Amino acid sequence: MHEMALCESMIEIIEREAREQQFSRVRAVWLEIGALGHVDPEAMRFCFSAVAHGGIAADARLEILEMPGAAWCMDCAKTVTIAQRDAPCPDCGGHHLQITAGEELRIRELEVD
Repeated sequence: MHEMALCESMIEIIEREAREQQFSRVRAVWLEIGALGHVDPEAMRFCFSAVAHGGIAADARLEILEMPGAAWCMDCAKTVTIAQRDAPCPDCGGHHLQITAGEELRIRELEVD
């Protein structure tokens, strides 16, 4: 379960920001997870709760924003939405796609005290 390591890194980032920006408590974390990033949102919720326990984000609400996958189709020269990496272009059926969105894992916003 790589989500545990991802959450540990996320808490490290939050703690570093707390030191730099001098806040003492995190109320909410908005996390963007790309549909193509192979990250399970429910596993992230579970792991975040476990990793945050006893720290600055112990009672924080984790809001997960699932970001759609997108790719540039080289066959029909369009940006298209895709649900998985090996999906064909939904417009022309071609397989010459370059992923342009959906791989992100990013802390978008923190609500802090």
